[in-house]
Amino acid sequence: MFGGLRVETDLLKKLGSKEITKTQLVKIVESDFDLIPKLLEGISSSDARVRYGCGKVLMDLSERHPEKLYPYMDSFIELLNGKHRILVWNAMAIIANLTRVDEDSEFDAIFDKYYSYLNNEYMVTVANVVVNSAKIALAKPYLAQRITAQLLKVQDLKVTPHLTEECKLVIAEHAIKAFDSFFNRIEAKEQVVAFAQEHLNSSRASLREEAQIFLKKWQ
Repeated sequence: MFGGLRVETDLLKKLGSKEITKTQLVKIVESDFDLIPKLLEGISSSDARVRYGCGKVLMDLSERHPEKLYPYMDSFIELLNGKHRILVWNAMAIIANLTRVDEDSEFDAIFDKYYSYLNNEYMVTVANVVVNSAKIALAKPYLAQRITAQLLKVQDLKVTPHLTEECKLVIAEHAIKAFDSFFNRIEAKEQVVAFAQEHLNSSRASLREEAQIFLKKWQ
């Protein structure tokens, strides 16, 4: 027992001292998923390397093994309230990945909370909601209309010191990519097409191109 605890503690120390990489830690946990609680403990570490390393490892594991992380869904939901933005972004991605196995509809219960981050002052936070929306819509098709309605609101984002007009264009580009992934499940197709059309003459080249590709495919 005590030997096991020592091994778990050593893993986080090794992560902090760069003796093991995040990729190596993923493989270690894949061989013993009982180590997941140790990773959850690690995200509270005062050592940023350990804290963010554990967040990244959990995110990678949620992509590969959502069923193994699903029992800890409440912990990831709570992480949305954290003070460290990177961990909030990790939590957003993890929660989106876990919707594939969300048999208790835990995401449905926090839908409004999750999408409230579209009103966040930081561009990357907003972008994470938009990008992860595609995964959620594909995992939970019955939420596609609510998700579409939320993403269409990005046109009206307020400009902040951390979310400029140019940032809004980046977010619009992400929204079009998200719409493309589940367009055949969208009822408000005309509104989404109109959204893309508004960006055909955008000052941002990649957004113009994304809008053109989307409209050529779906219009």
